[in-house]
Amino acid sequence: MNESNREIRIVILGDSLVSASGDPKGMGWLGRVLARTPVVEPLIDVYPLPNPGDTSAKLLERYNGEAQLRFSTAAENRLVLVLPNHDPASGISISRSRLNAATILDDAKRKGVDCFVIGPTPHRNPELNSEIEHLSAGFEDVCARRGVHYVDCFTPLIGHEGWNSEISSDPAGRPGQIGHGLIAWLVLNRGWNEWLGLPE
Repeated sequence: MNESNREIRIVILGDSLVSASGDPKGMGWLGRVLARTPVVEPLIDVYPLPNPGDTSAKLLERYNGEAQLRFSTAAENRLVLVLPNHDPASGISISRSRLNAATILDDAKRKGVDCFVIGPTPHRNPELNSEIEHLSAGFEDVCARRGVHYVDCFTPLIGHEGWNSEISSDPAGRPGQIGHGLIAWLVLNRGWNEWLGLPE
């Protein structure tokens, strides 16, 4: 298929990190990534679905509802799954979190939807970060077993001064301009163009 004939539909499913909340530039990591992504050839339509406070269990519910409504039989359907860091504080075990992610990825594969996964970010509460580190490793294993692109956001950001400063100072623990820029860089340099079949 020629690039000019390709139509790609991307659904971005995640918590508030999918929005630009906290970013004074109003772009978020997603806006920064899309600014480096062609929208005409191929034609790429993007449908972000953020919901503050989502756990992996809630994402599974919304995948079955909200996300499915946005796919099209006339396009290459793709899903960016932005996995949250809320599971440990919500009492969800790592095994259950892994199962929730695996269920989404397996169903998407059956339906011909190609997936790209962005892992959980560090929390401003350091007591939660040990569990989030294990959670991220678990998600990465789930993706590796399925040959799905996985972006580890935890390891590069846990010791980053700019990231930690922003999430510590924001009332809701959100990243700002620096944090969203860091996530965008990780996404763009961890297989985004390859996943979309675009030249590097």
